Parts: sequence; structure tokens; C-alpha cells
Amino acid sequence: MPISYRPADDLEAMVREVVKKAGMSYIDPDRVLCFRSQGSRSKRVIARCYSLPKIWQMGLNTPAHYIIEVISERFDKLSYEEKVKVVIHELLHIPKTFGGGLRPHRGYVTNRAINEIYGRLISQK
Repeated sequence: MPISYRPADDLEAMVREVVKKAGMSYIDPDRVLCFRSQGSRSKRVIARCYSLPKIWQMGLNTPAHYIIEVISERFDKLSYEEKVKVVIHELLHIPKTFGGGLRPHRGYVTNRAINEIYGRLISQK
């Protein structure tokens, strides 16, 4: 079965909430698109973050955009807390320049950073 994608409005709402409450003002939620995929053969992946590289931005005459894809078979089974942490994880891959690059895990996307941001979010509720 080929992989299929569908827009994930609920995730886009979650992205907006996390960006606002976590103070990630460098992220433009209008340029972060979210999709659910089904049929992926990957074994351990729950979600992925994609960017629109600078050369594509120039070629298409469009600003940077990011896509967060969640693998429906794994993501949808998670608790709400774990879903929020996955979204935080993917947002941490977006650099402060919001220019089309991606941050690596090492030094940026860590469990410590994810839990710190999640802690700030739940303290605001």
C-alpha cells in the first residue's frame, strides 16, 4: 500500500498553541503545515520535520515553509502529553532564523529542552 497524506488541522492548532505559549515567536505558524501520513514502512519514526530549502524558496519566489508530518499509526495512539512533546520536538528542529534550514538533534533537540518547554506549557494552564 502506498503512503498517503492528509492535512492535519488538529496538529496545526497544537502548533499554534505551543508556539504562542512556549514563546517561540521566531516561528510563523502560518508557514508551518501539518500532515498525517498512513502506510509508512518506517519502524521507529513517529514524526518528521521538512523544510523548504533556500534554493527552492528562490526558485518558487516564496518564503520559508516547514512541514510537520506525523505517522498516523504511531502518533494517534499516543497520550495527549506525548503528542504535545512530539510536536515540541519537531518545532525544535526549526532554527531561530526561520530561513529554511533544520537544526540537528545534538545540542538543540534534546529531551531536556522538550521537557523544559512542556513544563512551561502545563504551568500556564
